Amino acid sequence: MSQKIFEPGVAAGRLDADAYAAQFSDLHPPLDVHEALVAADRCYFCHDAPCITACPTDIDIPLFIRQIATGTPDAAAKTILSQNIMGGMCARVCPTEQLCEQACVREVAEGKPVKIGELQRYATDHLQAQGAHPFERAASTGKRVAVVGAGPAGLSCAHRLAMMGHDVTVFDARPKPGGLNEYGIATYKTPDGFAQAEVDWLLKIGGITVQNNAALGAAMTLDSLRADYDAVFLGMGLGGVNALGAEGEDKSGVLDAVDFISNLRQASDVAAVPIGRDVVVIGGGMTAIDAAIQAKLLGALNVTLVYRRGRDRMNASVFEQDLAASKGVRIVTHATPVAVIGNGAVREIEFEYVDDQMQGTGQTLRLAADQVFKAIGQTLQGDALPTLEARKIKVDGTGRTSVDGVWAGGDCASGGDDLTVTAVAEGRDAAMDIHMVLMG
Repeated sequence: MSQKIFEPGVAAGRLDADAYAAQFSDLHPPLDVHEALVAADRCYFCHDAPCITACPTDIDIPLFIRQIATGTPDAAAKTILSQNIMGGMCARVCPTEQLCEQACVREVAEGKPVKIGELQRYATDHLQAQGAHPFERAASTGKRVAVVGAGPAGLSCAHRLAMMGHDVTVFDARPKPGGLNEYGIATYKTPDGFAQAEVDWLLKIGGITVQNNAALGAAMTLDSLRADYDAVFLGMGLGGVNALGAEGEDKSGVLDAVDFISNLRQASDVAAVPIGRDVVVIGGGMTAIDAAIQAKLLGALNVTLVYRRGRDRMNASVFEQDLAASKGVRIVTHATPVAVIGNGAVREIEFEYVDDQMQGTGQTLRLAADQVFKAIGQTLQGDALPTLEARKIKVDGTGRTSVDGVWAGGDCASGGDDLTVTAVAEGRDAAMDIHMVLMG
């Protein structure tokens, strides 16, 4: 073990080179042909399959598994991608243990579901590796649609619209398209540049132009987009981060977890990303778990995740919680931050234990901290947006907003879970409704 792991403060290169390579390798290595056939053989191919109902994108799971079992993985991929054009990414990051695999008949009977997520990856990777695109663009309709946000919702919407013959321009505030998939998901879940490779493959449908470094604001407003395009889809996600509400949270070393994850995702060398010896992550969702695990993988000696409620109330799945624990992350529950302590930079953070009603108990806990990562939720940013509901854009079941000709989906829209797969479904469904309206 490198002695640098014990060095106090924030430092890069805490581990040996081989350790970084191992730490940030693929979380779930892909199935080979034999493994895929064995896994597919466990499916009962249920007629009224509960796994389909549990999938937010309604993929015909028994069909694509049967296609794998019969040696036609490309046909399986088309079955998947016809419902979820980002099926490759979702196979890697979707909480299948809470969705399709939890509903699997094998899980109910034996506690060991069919490996639906891994089989989905096997099929989609097989097709994508060939550089082929399984769908053709329809004849041009002459209609133009603006999509704001090149994340899962926006790209899903853009692809479906382009496939139906519309011309789509996607505007995104970041230097690269991909949104959450590119900037917000743990590096070890999607190594080797998969997020950008999937975007490049998706754009092969044609008819989609991407403009990066373009955000809603003074230069580009919703009104100007409505004037220039026949329809607008808003899928820009949530750009703001909630404050801790603790004394001293403005000290250096108190950082947003989403920025930490983004910086690590974009780093050409993970060993060059500095990390504290003692790290505290505040939150209970997937961002908190991803930040905590990656802090540990970068060589932090002590990583503590603190959540204000019990583990049963955490948004992160039990699988993800257990994964964090297996990497050495300590999980503390029923505690809220009170004060960040230090002379200019954080050195400790104090918490107060709370009961189930979130009332303080008077008992406190102090943790040493070189870095504190906030993962306590994000907020919608922007002015002159459609009507909001619970601080998100209010939409109906098809994604329509309060403004004529404007739809929304993904994290910025009300309703639904904050999941990649849900965002893909919402973008797809909004595209179908936009098409119906545009074509009369």
